[in-house]
Amino acid sequence: MSGNKRQRELARQKFLRQQARRAQQRRRAQIRARVTLATLAAAAVIVGVVFAGGLFGDDGQDAAAEPNPTVSPTVPGQCDYRPVDASGGREITQAETPPVIAATEGTVKAVVHTNQGDIELELDQAKAPCTVNSFVSLAEQNYFKDTNCHRLLTGAAGGVLQCGDPSGTGRGGPGYEFDDENLEGATYTEGVLAMANSGPNTNGSQFFMVYADSGFDPAYTPFGRITKGLDILAKVAEGGVTGPSRDQPKTKVVIEDVEIVRA
Repeated sequence: MSGNKRQRELARQKFLRQQARRAQQRRRAQIRARVTLATLAAAAVIVGVVFAGGLFGDDGQDAAAEPNPTVSPTVPGQCDYRPVDASGGREITQAETPPVIAATEGTVKAVVHTNQGDIELELDQAKAPCTVNSFVSLAEQNYFKDTNCHRLLTGAAGGVLQCGDPSGTGRGGPGYEFDDENLEGATYTEGVLAMANSGPNTNGSQFFMVYADSGFDPAYTPFGRITKGLDILAKVAEGGVTGPSRDQPKTKVVIEDVEIVRA
């Protein structure tokens, strides 16, 4: 691409991002206004709910873990990356917010370089554009560099290795969240790549790789497949688990880098 064409394309993308941000701000202002009116009208009911403890789940998490009320974008490829803070036990390792306009066709290849070997991925932009857009953005920011895969699930229910949290606690993320995608009919069979979350529409940076068929409910965005490296995951699984919750891999897996392969 020539210098002039590149400048024009960058200017076009900047304009689209500005327009999307303004649209998001308008939507959020409208939502805040509606929520305020509803709160005033139902104050007595809310007091009763608070008294009964109904604003909190059984695990002590607050309403942030409930489905996000933000209206989902209707423009193909337009993504709503919402800022989050360190409340509710989150561990924020701040990243730049991805571009709000995502590609909606084709696939992207990625290589997860680990201390155990390379795992190759094919990311599906057509089915999960905002998820792939975020993953690629984080990879290109070196967000996953030198991070541990912190969770290993084994046994009859299936098997997954969970990664993408720089804090290594399972509570970490990039300082933003976004909505679920591609959930209709989702299954988590061997080779699926999907997002981990803490409830509906709370995707961040954590993802998991399925090395043995898992019977999870369709609640985790599938956004690609493992095309090479399942043998590495199987070897890690054979090493077993450790830690207080018996869900940390005994065989340490460190992501040294995630490389996005450009054609």
